[in-house]
Amino acid sequence: MGNVTSNVAAKFAFFPPDPATYGVTKDEETGKLVFSGVSPEMNMEVHQLSTKSGNKVVATFWRHPFARFTLLYSHGNAADLGQMAELFIELRAHLRVNIMSYDYSGYGASTGKPSEFNTYYDIEAVYNCLRSDYGIKQEELILYGQSVGSGPTLHMASRLKRLRGVVLHSAILSGIRVLYPVKMTLWFDIFKNIDKIRHVNSKVLVIHGTKDDIVDLSHGKRLWELAKEKYDPLWVKGGGHCNLETYPEYIKHLRKFINAMEKLSLTNPPPKELHNEPSITETKHNRCLRFRKR
Repeated sequence: MGNVTSNVAAKFAFFPPDPATYGVTKDEETGKLVFSGVSPEMNMEVHQLSTKSGNKVVATFWRHPFARFTLLYSHGNAADLGQMAELFIELRAHLRVNIMSYDYSGYGASTGKPSEFNTYYDIEAVYNCLRSDYGIKQEELILYGQSVGSGPTLHMASRLKRLRGVVLHSAILSGIRVLYPVKMTLWFDIFKNIDKIRHVNSKVLVIHGTKDDIVDLSHGKRLWELAKEKYDPLWVKGGGHCNLETYPEYIKHLRKFINAMEKLSLTNPPPKELHNEPSITETKHNRCLRFRKR
């Protein structure tokens, strides 16, 4: 059975940029980590976080001085943080949010090898950092998953019951479903988002291009149908898989979603006794995206 699982994972491959598009060094005077190409005035902090699997993953926290929420961004499987920096700067400015993102194990300057379960351990380590280092509560957190990043995003969203919101950008129903139109979830499938989204309690915004030739629009529509707490979706007319950020309606709709979450937080604040929350310490299991059939 292990061979079957490995073969499926190989078909639904990870494609970390090689070589990595950035580097991380330590400043000898301050002892702080430095991300190549990012100057101190850009107000970004770098972390190297230990995961449950023993890997060290790089995470970047882009701080906005007046942020109400923090966006935890999981990118696609053919990009690393160096390629995403410009987008994060734009999102921070337009949405007035903090942005925490990270490279999966085996991507960029993160150690280890990429795998489905490592992405889960990676995002858990990043979430714990947000809690311990920045005091971010679930109610102040919006999870954002692009393409394959929808896998770790929904993994966390299904477990955090007081999360403020979720954004699914060109998301997948599951790994096998991208390659083959199967009707039922197979035991050896990976990133089984079609099952996990049913357990998400927060508002879910789905963004998908109508001309996506990598992950069909049907993935986004089905995820939106299955969400318990739906937010108005954005079907970008003519949008593909890797260019939705270039459409004016993309940032406009995201800003509308953030504003709606701010109003929701004012009209429906969490009970005080729920503020203390445990770290994620255990996992239990039952730039763009590329896929390859082999």
